[in-house]
Amino acid sequence: MRLLGLSDLHCNHRGQMEALAAMPAHPSDWLLAVGDLSERPEVLDEALGILTARFAKVIWVPGNHELWSLGEDAPRGVDKYLQMVDVCRAHGVHTPEDGWLRWPGSVAPLAIVPLFLLYDYTFGPDDLTPDEAVAWARESGLQCADEVLLHADPFPSRAAWCRARVAQAEALLATVPPDHQTVLVNHWPLRRDLTRVPRIPRFTIWCGTRATEDWHVRYRAAVVVSGHLHVRATDWRDGVRFEEVSLGYPRDWSAEKGVDAYLREILPGPSDAMEGDAGPVWRR
Repeated sequence: MRLLGLSDLHCNHRGQMEALAAMPAHPSDWLLAVGDLSERPEVLDEALGILTARFAKVIWVPGNHELWSLGEDAPRGVDKYLQMVDVCRAHGVHTPEDGWLRWPGSVAPLAIVPLFLLYDYTFGPDDLTPDEAVAWARESGLQCADEVLLHADPFPSRAAWCRARVAQAEALLATVPPDHQTVLVNHWPLRRDLTRVPRIPRFTIWCGTRATEDWHVRYRAAVVVSGHLHVRATDWRDGVRFEEVSLGYPRDWSAEKGVDAYLREILPGPSDAMEGDAGPVWRR
């Protein structure tokens, strides 16, 4: 029995769903589906139908794409998120709204905690406000589609929604017994120093919140799992393993290898994910 991770499937892109459907079954394994499966409920529904048929259990957290509102009459903000939660629940998929759950694959108590935390523009330079951070990114010719498609309703801003989600997550994490280690699962990275986007470095402002920088220590993490960056890597901080588990757009992975080759073993853990000071272990 293994806990596997994969994110950023972007199933609305040509060939991605077909590649997912070709993935072999893992009937005894659990899957962390770490966001950005699709912005469209009907596509998310199809993708989860494939995944739940191949894994013993699927745990989902949203990415920014799941929060996009496409069309004037589309639900916005919290309503869009809850629409996607309903799609997940129709397949028996566990979501951040369903709390944490105990991992049955080990004797030591271990809690899997799915999170939805968003971002608050604090992954940019220290002295910038959120509005200044967006302007700073625009100076490099960069504009994230979230600024048009990801609405915060009924919150006044994405940063305010992020603060509310952080507080909600802190309340959830406080219910994990102190003898449990955790697996923290969030689409956006929990630490700014692990946010590498070499092609578009100022994109970091849309990648997380500094409020979670110490959560791997504060909440006794065994592993922290994220996606979003399309830059697969294994890192260590304070003895804790961090896994970036993106598949990405067609340009980001090799279709010849198949989706199965990009599943990342979270638990018990890959033999090549060794702690050290040599820097990240990059995944191709």
